[in-house]
Amino acid sequence: MNILVINTGSSSIKYQLFNMPDQLPLCSGLVERIGLDEGNITHKIFKNGIEEVIKKTLPIKDHEIGLMEVAKLLTDAEKGVIKDPADIEAVGHRVVHGGEAFAATTIITDAVKEKIKELFPLAPLHNPPNYLGIQVAEKIFSKAKQVGVFDTAFHQTMPEKAFRYAIPKELYTQKAIRAYGFHGTSHKYVSVEAAKYLEKKDTKLITIHLGNGCSMTAVDAGRSVDTTMGFGPVSGLVMGTRSGDIDASVIFHLIEQLGYSAKEVSNFLNKQSGMIGLTGFSDMRDVTSAIAEGNKDAALAIELYSYRIKKYIGAYAAALNGLDAIVFTAGVGENSALIREKVCTNLDFLGIHFDAEKNNTRSNGIREINAENSPVKVLVIPTNEELEIVNQCYELLNGQ
Repeated sequence: MNILVINTGSSSIKYQLFNMPDQLPLCSGLVERIGLDEGNITHKIFKNGIEEVIKKTLPIKDHEIGLMEVAKLLTDAEKGVIKDPADIEAVGHRVVHGGEAFAATTIITDAVKEKIKELFPLAPLHNPPNYLGIQVAEKIFSKAKQVGVFDTAFHQTMPEKAFRYAIPKELYTQKAIRAYGFHGTSHKYVSVEAAKYLEKKDTKLITIHLGNGCSMTAVDAGRSVDTTMGFGPVSGLVMGTRSGDIDASVIFHLIEQLGYSAKEVSNFLNKQSGMIGLTGFSDMRDVTSAIAEGNKDAALAIELYSYRIKKYIGAYAAALNGLDAIVFTAGVGENSALIREKVCTNLDFLGIHFDAEKNNTRSNGIREINAENSPVKVLVIPTNEELEIVNQCYELLNGQ
């Protein structure tokens, strides 16, 4: 079954094509700078263990033209991996916000599309382009089933005590204000992989997704029971450009005493805070380089970033009433030995015994960076959201 996975952003389209049940992609790519005078397409073909890269620069007026160009690459007479767009049997769409309506992967119907539109106010930067991607894919891959995979779905197992806020009840019942959580596709993927690795179904895990956006999830026997992101993606951990947890009184002070508009506060909490606010850099590699050059702001930022993660490890170990493993994933989690070391040092009381040598030794796939005698495993697991999306689509369409 040929399944195309699409992640549509406001000016980009990421994609991968799988011939399921083979879990190695036939090709992948990125369409960038949609709507600008000059757009870019990077298309990668995987064949017999060899990667071939095709790059194109051309005007890409809108997402429909962008996806049409992808279809041309997929069906190219010389380099194509399929013969016709009709060969695509399903298109799996990443949709950021499913609210309380979608707790599982769903075949997209007109009613589902209407519900996604209703959820625009909960994810105004993400759901509209996700919806647009569905509309465009329906035109170009008209024979395919369209399937929605929702980032928030994994967290729909959280108990009410975890997702409710202590605010007037009607704000939840009438206005849907509650914690939803995000990065669910990534947290689900690595938690399943960790359970397989540990050969234990009823695992108690803390999954730590550290990219430009960061979140943690407490996972009990495969179910999300708490997560650091809430109503939106600002809360919880310190991130590349987001503040993470902040006293609401700071927001009132900024508006009432310092003259900021609500829009200005939202902009700097989302785009000008976190690591970029503390150091001037949003990329952890740049922050780490600045520390080597003696930058004290960068050194403090790393401590603050790691300390916040450590606090949530303690909180989630308590919420789980035990712990089998913590899992680092995503760009920073998989690649920053410094962050992993700072997070895991001095957690012996939780049964986390860290091995610095293993931490600094790179390898592919799942690896342990804990000491041999550590009661709690410390795992590094590369995330693969596209593979999780295609697996969920395949299972749904095959009734598994």
